[in-house]
Amino acid sequence: MIEAFGRSGWRWLNEPRSWSTDGGMSAHTDPDTDYWRITHYDFIRDTGHLFAREVAGNFRLLTTFSGEYTHQYDQAGAMLRIDDRTWIKTGVELFNGELQASAVVTREVSDWSVVPIGRPHSVSLAVERIGDTVTVRYGLDGAAPETMLRLAYFPPDVPLLAGVMCASPDGPGCAIRFERLAIESV
Repeated sequence: MIEAFGRSGWRWLNEPRSWSTDGGMSAHTDPDTDYWRITHYDFIRDTGHLFAREVAGNFRLLTTFSGEYTHQYDQAGAMLRIDDRTWIKTGVELFNGELQASAVVTREVSDWSVVPIGRPHSVSLAVERIGDTVTVRYGLDGAAPETMLRLAYFPPDVPLLAGVMCASPDGPGCAIRFERLAIESV
């Protein structure tokens, strides 16, 4: 178990080759990493980097991060994961040369939604699980995460891994910096 962000109990799923903690957490994504299941691309990838802790019940995950996104699908953000078939990842993804606020909800198969966000220096996320609902909100460049990106069904009363994720499906990898990561009961 790893101590970071003022708490112990963190662990990696698919630990990247290069990462460090120093008041926050910096990572460099490995190439050919992603989370996706079947839809449109007809493949399954479960190789993205997830830095998380086990959580149960209702909670809010807050994170602020930045990245050097350079290649198609470079991504970073937050993730809730019950298992390899049931998870949500959300954050920033480079798609067709533009940064997008992105959300993927996976219950056996993945869906994906994006919203263009320009070129912010940093993004803040609030991912809240209340009962059977997960609500994702974001804010740009220091703004509070108040803009709703997604409201999705997610199985209630099931322990899960909650934390931050990053991946580089197509490129050589990219540098990501998480300044904040907090999980609080609500």
